Amino acid sequence: MSRKSPKVGFVSLGCPKALVDSERILTRLRAEGYEVASTYRAADLVVVNTCGFIDAAVEESMDAIGEALAENGKVIVTGCLGAQPRKILARHPAVLKITGPQRYEEVVASVHEHLPPKHEPFVDLIPPQGVKLTPRHYAYLKISEGCNHHCSFCIIPSMRGRLASRAVGEVLREAEALAHAGVKELLVISQDTSAYGVDLKYAAQTWRDRSWRASFRDLAAALGDLGIWVRLHYVYPYPHVDEVVELMADGRVLPYLDIPFQHASARILKAMKRPAAAENTLERIAAWRKAVPDIAIRSTFIVGFPGETERDFETLLAWAKVAQLDRVGCFEYSPVEGAAANDLAVPPVPPELKAERRARFMTLSAEISAARLAAKVGRCMRVLVDGHDGAVAVARSSADAPEIDGVVRIADGAKIPVGSFADVSITGSDAYDLEARLA
Repeated sequence: MSRKSPKVGFVSLGCPKALVDSERILTRLRAEGYEVASTYRAADLVVVNTCGFIDAAVEESMDAIGEALAENGKVIVTGCLGAQPRKILARHPAVLKITGPQRYEEVVASVHEHLPPKHEPFVDLIPPQGVKLTPRHYAYLKISEGCNHHCSFCIIPSMRGRLASRAVGEVLREAEALAHAGVKELLVISQDTSAYGVDLKYAAQTWRDRSWRASFRDLAAALGDLGIWVRLHYVYPYPHVDEVVELMADGRVLPYLDIPFQHASARILKAMKRPAAAENTLERIAAWRKAVPDIAIRSTFIVGFPGETERDFETLLAWAKVAQLDRVGCFEYSPVEGAAANDLAVPPVPPELKAERRARFMTLSAEISAARLAAKVGRCMRVLVDGHDGAVAVARSSADAPEIDGVVRIADGAKIPVGSFADVSITGSDAYDLEARLA
């Protein structure tokens, strides 16, 4: 029986949390008989999932909406920028509908309105793990929405609301389904991963005949029972993070922490209203490395925050030299409409000075990264293969998250299937990547 299924194009911008939102929407649409179009021209309608975190992200989202309108003409907008519909309509009045983040039902209802479904339950089948926008061998696992912090540079809480954790049983069942579907690595994400379960008062549920609390430590331990890589992102360094580091020492979860330190100057951290401003982070990092010598710590930083002096910046450089972080990202401060930092009664840092400070910080970070990677030459390690570049297999170690960290290039890895683990010997390094041969 022939039929023409309605086709939806999808553009997903921003962070992995937004990517998970896109996957949920697409899973629902596929279950209702919609197909996903790979080009604007092939689509009957386009959904653009936007980002509105900083000005550059807003501009990228606006451009994507404009391109979708020009190429297709029928566009629904959702995501973080959707929380500011007037801004979107002022530039793109022809969009069909605008919804904010996490408004899955509204997005689907809008698609129904402008492109009715043609559902045939005996034909329209989706896998039990849903539609994924990542490769088959890894997946993002979102454990909560929103955030209870009020960092002065951020407007995410006003867009996504306060912390709303998912029930622990629901999270674990989704993780188990992904593992059964062939996923080899789970990347645990949220706005504040280590605060997971606070709003639920750590309510316990049963999974695999055992009771698990909705807590960061219990969730990490339970995920460790799946026998696949578990990587933890967006972890604030609360004291109970030490309990999860113990799980890393036991090999339950990957020895990897993604912690957004943002700065090192106490004065700037106070102005940023960072929740971990009072923590002695250097002592914590030293303790983590003593417990887990192979732990990889990545972080992001902001330079050029309003009022940042040369002394503040030098404090950051001195901290970085001692911390010796494995992976580092750095952004120049960008004012975001609605952020409290815009109202600080301090002079802004000139754009050219922000750029100069970022360049100095990244030069130092590259030197640290190069030295830490060089120390791995001669070692053997297990890696996960993501793809191939000719005869070279492109893989990642436990220290490398997809798309944001480095890679391990296996010279003789042409025959290793994508999504497979391999044991390799490290033969070389540069500032960010490693070279290897099969062990």
